[in-house]
Amino acid sequence: MNAQTELVSVRSLLGVEPVPDLASADRIIMSNSGGKDSLVSMDEGVRLADEAGVRDRIVVLHIDLGRTPRNHSVEWPGTVDLARRQAAHYGLPFEVRRMTKWPSLVHRIRARGQFPHLTTRFCTSEKRGVAHRFMTEQVNALGIAGRPARIVHVMGFRGQESRARARRPAVEVDQRASNGRRTVTQWYPVLRWSEAEVWQRIRDRGLPYHWAYDADMSRLSCSLCVLASVPDLECAARLRPELAREYADLEEEMGVPFRRELSMAEIIRRAGGTP
Repeated sequence: MNAQTELVSVRSLLGVEPVPDLASADRIIMSNSGGKDSLVSMDEGVRLADEAGVRDRIVVLHIDLGRTPRNHSVEWPGTVDLARRQAAHYGLPFEVRRMTKWPSLVHRIRARGQFPHLTTRFCTSEKRGVAHRFMTEQVNALGIAGRPARIVHVMGFRGQESRARARRPAVEVDQRASNGRRTVTQWYPVLRWSEAEVWQRIRDRGLPYHWAYDADMSRLSCSLCVLASVPDLECAARLRPELAREYADLEEEMGVPFRRELSMAEIIRRAGGTP
C-alpha cells in the first residue's frame, strides 16, 4: 500500500473526505474559473497544503475562453482579473492559458456548426486539452528523471451540481491526463459540500468573489452556458444583451438552436429583450 492509499484509507475510516498525499506531490495545480466553488476549493486546498508544508508547490491556472468575433468576452467581464486577485490573496503564482487553435469558444462553435450539448460537451474537452498542455509545461519545468512526476490537480466540482459529479470520488487518478512522464491525481475538495457551506466559507474568510453572484447568477462559467439553468440564462441575457444577441445571430446562421429545446432568441424574449 503506497503513501497516498494509506492517507486516503485512514481519512475514509474516520469519516472524513479523502485527501491526496500532498507532501509527495511535485506540483499542485489549482484550476480556478473565478467561481465560488473554485475559490473555496483553493481555500481548502491551501489550508491542507499548509498543513503538509507544501504551499510553495502550488500554481493557479485559469483557462480563458477568449473573445467572440464581435469582441465580447465569453466569460463574465472581470473574471481573469478576479482569478488573479484570488490567487494573490494566498500569495500563489498565477497563470492564464487559452485554446491554441481557436481565438475563442465561440469560434470553435461556429467551426463545428453546433453548440455544445450534454452528450457532446466539446467545450469541456477543449478546456481539458488546455489543462493537459499546462501539465506538460509543468513537468518539463520540474525536470524530474527516473520516475513520473506526481501532479495533483484541484478542481471545484460539487456533487450537488449533477448526478455524474455526485458519483465521483473526491480523489481519483486521472487516467486520461496521466502518462509515462506524470501521474495525475484529481482532487475535488468541496465535492460533498452544499452551496450554503461554500458561501459560509466565503463569508467567514472574507474571500473575493465575482459580482455576477450579487446580480442573481447562481453559477459562474461561460456567461451563457448551454448547461445553465433557465433562470441563469435569462439573468445572463439581461446582464449581457450584446453577447446574447451574438449567440442568437449565430444560432440563426448555423440553423441550430442554442439548446435543443430552447433557442437563444426565446431566452432573450423571456429576459425582456427583443429576439
